[in-house]
Amino acid sequence: MNVANNWKDYEIIDMANGEKLERWKDIILVRPDPQIIWSKKSFPQKWSKINARYNRSNTGGGSWEYNKKMPASWEIKYKELTFNIKPMGFKHTGLFPEQAVNWDWMIEKIKGAKSYEKSNEVKVLNLFAYTGGATVACLSAGASVCHVDSSKGMVSWAKENVISSGLQDRPVRYIVDDVVKFVNREIRRGNKYDAIIMDPPSYGRGTNGEVWKFEENISNLVELCTKVLSDKPLFFLINSYTTGISSMVLENILKLNIKNKGTFSNGEIGLPMTNSNLVLPCGIFGRWESYEE
Repeated sequence: MNVANNWKDYEIIDMANGEKLERWKDIILVRPDPQIIWSKKSFPQKWSKINARYNRSNTGGGSWEYNKKMPASWEIKYKELTFNIKPMGFKHTGLFPEQAVNWDWMIEKIKGAKSYEKSNEVKVLNLFAYTGGATVACLSAGASVCHVDSSKGMVSWAKENVISSGLQDRPVRYIVDDVVKFVNREIRRGNKYDAIIMDPPSYGRGTNGEVWKFEENISNLVELCTKVLSDKPLFFLINSYTTGISSMVLENILKLNIKNKGTFSNGEIGLPMTNSNLVLPCGIFGRWESYEE
């Protein structure tokens, strides 16, 4: 498992009874997590000092319960990257801190791309790009990014993160659109990308009601995306939180569709718990990366 253990502004303090106790800089939150099926708390005394807890509803969804005064939004840093955190519906905060392991990998691949001259930027396509964690990471490494998400609000949030990280002068395009429709347009235009990142939801709807189901659509989307890969691509990363899918499935889909020379891999990503040997599994990935010539 690839564990995101380089955070300073984020940590899991404890986890038990389907909940994780987290520190987001100076704010302490309790949020549900389906992987936490044990009941024993490691540090029970620390659960009393929280700012807010997200409570699930028996009828679906849920709401935040605030115990202490806290800001509507605040910033946290990961190394040189800055992100805006905002408690929002369905327990989210606008950032998945476990993705830091993917950000580090992308940054390393982009900075180490020997086949690209300094004057020739690595072009990255970030699909289902959410609030732009990967976009910020790739821009910071010197790439240009096309950021695509069907939610106007999430794209606006991504712009905030890019600005907060001081990267607003880097080459980035923000696209509010259905991912499949956008990729088809890029194919017709003849646009190519050196790296593709995607973090598709288990289920979703596009800007005009297009239905997305991970199990039914992911393989076709990967095949479609290979048509916008450049002649010498750098990497292709699929991240997923869809339950019941093995990371090996993601690697298999990439193997079936990418014929360029390179290496394939898959695995889990997770978050460590402070002062503990426990690790929370948070998602899976499959990836292809080119050989260095």
